[in-house]
Amino acid sequence: MPMSLPAKKAPAGGAGVRRWVFTIVVSVVALVLTLVVISLSAGSSLHRTSLQDYLPVGVTGLGKLSSSERADGNTNGTVIGEEPLQGGREPLVEQNGQGGDLNSGQPSPLTGKIESKEPDPVASGDTTSTPDEDSSNESQKAEQGTCDLYHGEWVLDSSGPLYTNNSCPIITQMQNCQGNGRPDKEYENWRWKPEQCILPRFDARKFLELMRGKTLAFVGDSVARNQMESLVCLLWQVDVPQNRGNKRMHKWLFKSTSTTIARVWSSWLVHRSTEAVGIAPKGIDKVFLDVPDETFMEFLPRFDVIVLSSGHWFAKRSAYVLNGNVVGGQLWWPRQAGKMQMNNVDAFGVSVETCLTAVVTNPNFTGLAIVRTWSPDHYEGGAWNTGGSCTGKVKPLDEVVRNGFTDAMYGKQVEGFRKAVKNAGQHGSRLKLMDITEPFAFRADGHPGPYRSPDPNKKTQRGPDGKPPPQDCLHWCMPGPVDTWNEMLLETIRREFERDRS
Repeated sequence: MPMSLPAKKAPAGGAGVRRWVFTIVVSVVALVLTLVVISLSAGSSLHRTSLQDYLPVGVTGLGKLSSSERADGNTNGTVIGEEPLQGGREPLVEQNGQGGDLNSGQPSPLTGKIESKEPDPVASGDTTSTPDEDSSNESQKAEQGTCDLYHGEWVLDSSGPLYTNNSCPIITQMQNCQGNGRPDKEYENWRWKPEQCILPRFDARKFLELMRGKTLAFVGDSVARNQMESLVCLLWQVDVPQNRGNKRMHKWLFKSTSTTIARVWSSWLVHRSTEAVGIAPKGIDKVFLDVPDETFMEFLPRFDVIVLSSGHWFAKRSAYVLNGNVVGGQLWWPRQAGKMQMNNVDAFGVSVETCLTAVVTNPNFTGLAIVRTWSPDHYEGGAWNTGGSCTGKVKPLDEVVRNGFTDAMYGKQVEGFRKAVKNAGQHGSRLKLMDITEPFAFRADGHPGPYRSPDPNKKTQRGPDGKPPPQDCLHWCMPGPVDTWNEMLLETIRREFERDRS
């Protein structure tokens, strides 16, 4: 309410003047204080915002990386792999006999720290929108398919996983971390939060409806199997499938929507033979870099969506064949042959271009081809068979130690993908990249480590000599981070199907 100055006449004399001035000053001060109180009352109703306003998850997030630093070309990689045996069985560990540490041992210049994410439009100087409008914009970006899913942070989600090792019976024993006695569970509770939108929690019914009457196939090695089993487990919670597989292709049919999830083994995604070729004797794997793998190409017309991944087998002993000539090898090369024309990293890049070009230009394939990028391992202090370890990792890393081999293989994979898109011309839009490498470089906590079997006598701690027990720091626990791949997969399929309908 406005205040008026006293209407009294100023008394005569010096004392009267001083009293009159004093009265004016007091009145002005009272007016200012009244205005301040009114301002504060109005300000208290301003909206505040925090991570809770746009995330259905926890309070803190893990730092993020932008793009990869340049790969250093280190090719001394070794892997845990698997290979089909007669009768369709697969060993859990493939002995390739090479040691060496994959890690470059140098901290990444692109590091992330755990930090609280509490946007404040006033503090940031952004007065163009309210928090409610920002949240709405995030949802719109996700719906319109304009949000980058692959740059963000890991946030703790107290709601936990959508399945357990007891509610899904098909988990490969080596990835059944809880069943194998792993004592901690927090690794199951981190969710990926893109910078500018929400990656929806996996919705099994929505996935099955999107894929009604369709077939999705995973093609690749044991890590592709890891993702396939994760997807089947997520779907199993709403519809128990029928096993329709055989020795050549694993298949699960979800009858409620006639949706089929399949897996075809392909170590390199290109043709492989053990027969003698040129200077490469019989018995060594020959990888024909310019010939796609017929074991899955013959099934290609049956697939509506195909998820392709490879690379880890390029650390295995093998010879590379291009245009009928032996041009290089890994862990094999005769001295008398002179200098190799191609190492395993370059060979991988050629194989990616070959496979993807063949898929997307096949006249009988009209579906969607998704390339899942290199899955990072987290062996520290050695390779899987030379003392490498991820023991004791119980939460996402604060910062990533660069892995030279991972950086090199990821770079060649993306390069091969781009070349295939260019080769495909008008069909290139049917190739999509699911770029999981950087986000999952933080997830050293998500591997089985020493919890690879239910054996109660297995070693899980370092010995008196400081050596770690045998462990798997390549594949992923189930449930665990690998389930996020299928949240990204669902979002990718949704965007593409909706774009096709519009």
